[in-house]
Amino acid sequence: MGALTKIRAPRVRHVAPVVDKADLPLGRILPGDCVEAMRSLPDASVDLIFADPPYNLQLGGDLNRPDGSHVDAVTDDWDRFDSFATYDRFTRAWLTEARRVLKPDGGLWVIGSYHNIFRVGAIMQDLGFWLLNDIVWRKSNPMPNFRGTRFTNAHETLLWASMGEKAKYHFNYRAMKTLNDELQMRSDWVIPICAGQERLKKGGHKVHPTQKPEALLYRVLLATTEAGDVVLDPFFGTGTTGAVAKRLGRNWIGCERENIYREAAMERIECALPLDESALKTMQSMRTAPRIAFGSLVEAGMLAPGTELFDKQRRFSAQVRADGSLMSGKECGSIHHVGKTLQGAPSCNGWTFWHLEHEGAIKPLDALRQTYLLSIED
Repeated sequence: MGALTKIRAPRVRHVAPVVDKADLPLGRILPGDCVEAMRSLPDASVDLIFADPPYNLQLGGDLNRPDGSHVDAVTDDWDRFDSFATYDRFTRAWLTEARRVLKPDGGLWVIGSYHNIFRVGAIMQDLGFWLLNDIVWRKSNPMPNFRGTRFTNAHETLLWASMGEKAKYHFNYRAMKTLNDELQMRSDWVIPICAGQERLKKGGHKVHPTQKPEALLYRVLLATTEAGDVVLDPFFGTGTTGAVAKRLGRNWIGCERENIYREAAMERIECALPLDESALKTMQSMRTAPRIAFGSLVEAGMLAPGTELFDKQRRFSAQVRADGSLMSGKECGSIHHVGKTLQGAPSCNGWTFWHLEHEGAIKPLDALRQTYLLSIED
């Protein structure tokens, strides 16, 4: 008898089903346990999840200031777990549902403190999520350590992950660089804690003890979603994610078991004003932005011949010529060539190197290019 030949079954390529947004509970807060609520959502239906789960703070009792006054800390039942094992089971359950409802190119953000973020991160990796960054949210106005027994806890950690090591994910690099005054956005974000008029209160007391500032969610959603994307928050609280999603033209779904938080969140979101369409057009990535010749700005009358350009430190200057070239002393050529030559550098991105005074402010040429792009798209 001849040797048996192994017959391999044809490989089946699994394609994620396309979910109609009309089938999703957009703009709604699903009541009850977040795991059960997420089970009502279709597979691969969500573009991004931002999760602010219970921190399991393990507080041993009331916290008081040196003067004896009470600190309004997190002592609610939703943050109490019998053991680390119980917390881990809860974490694995909601992360499993999160993985099911995320699209193959979806992203996951989880925020936490030293009490829980390391346990959460390990479980994320166990389930197949791929960590892209850990972001340190450095609070510019942290609550002091009243007992004086430890360092002041002045930061929280955000974990940003894709669906796997080879999975695609979304990142608006250009928008983040623009938001950060033309510097690469770093992984340490200095943002104040929620206070003042933004802090929701009822009867003189905080509605939620750990309400996150809108600035934090603004940066997360601007960086990793596009207008029209579906954002899910399994621990919706007082609706910071929903309010910011509405402002930025994103769709949102929330899960929240506490009735008082749901009521406060809906009232807050109804008052949130969305940005107009033109304001939502953020700086495009270099891969997707159409190529624009510098001379096009001169032709369009947005930049007059003779305009002086300079680098941010004003070490070098050059004049714009009628044909879209620059002249600086004896050097003449494109915005990239002249910038490279003056610096003695191997290359130069003239769009970000050269600046000008425009409408009373100093701006990079790239800002003028984006204005031009918007004008030709309208």
